[in-house]
Amino acid sequence: MLVVGFPTGALQANCYLLAAGEGAPCVVVDPGQDAVEPIADAIRKHRLSPVAVLLTHGHFDHAFSVAPVCDGNDVPAWIHPDDRELLSDPLAGVSRESMAFFGGSLTMREPKQVRELTDGAELDLAGLLLTVDHTPGHTGGSVTFRTGTEDGGRLLLSGDTLFAGSIGRTDLPGGSSQSMVTSLRSKVLPLHDDTVVLPGHGPTTTIGRERASNPYLLRLRQENVDDAAPAGPHRGL
Repeated sequence: MLVVGFPTGALQANCYLLAAGEGAPCVVVDPGQDAVEPIADAIRKHRLSPVAVLLTHGHFDHAFSVAPVCDGNDVPAWIHPDDRELLSDPLAGVSRESMAFFGGSLTMREPKQVRELTDGAELDLAGLLLTVDHTPGHTGGSVTFRTGTEDGGRLLLSGDTLFAGSIGRTDLPGGSSQSMVTSLRSKVLPLHDDTVVLPGHGPTTTIGRERASNPYLLRLRQENVDDAAPAGPHRGL
């Protein structure tokens, strides 16, 4: 499997391209701010053909370039319905402080083709089988994508649900600490230790490493832990 990743925009959100190999169809995951040119460069370098854009959630630092990337390549965007409104109203998902930073104005639009993700759906795209897990907490429509095989090469595109050493913040509109706890317990902790995590911000990690050292996951593994987990640090939005 070919994985190309790079940070984008002022908030350094990670964008990824996944393909079976060089010269193959690919999917683009989370095309954030200033992502159009680096995506085009990666497509040319690796001779890829985009077939879809996948969004882990609707925050603009992950989705700002979704319309030009989708419409420029005549491919659909996939997003959970609970976050779809953020594609045309990005300020609905940010804090008042962030609104002031952008002067109260930030314009986005939906691409021409939008398809909605559902929990447990399996997407057969670009020669890859990707499983969708709805993981609300950071936003109501946050999802993760799993791919790979039982024999190895397992990947988790975790968006802003899980980072190396941390978790996504839950104090923005649509966020919920209780939902984050449920998502981490039911969708993240059960994964194999050798699953490689490609997060929405920061470096790559593994489930095993996070299970052993991530303070938020360690707390969840304690017995009788309160479901109201503390909000993650303010990483990204």
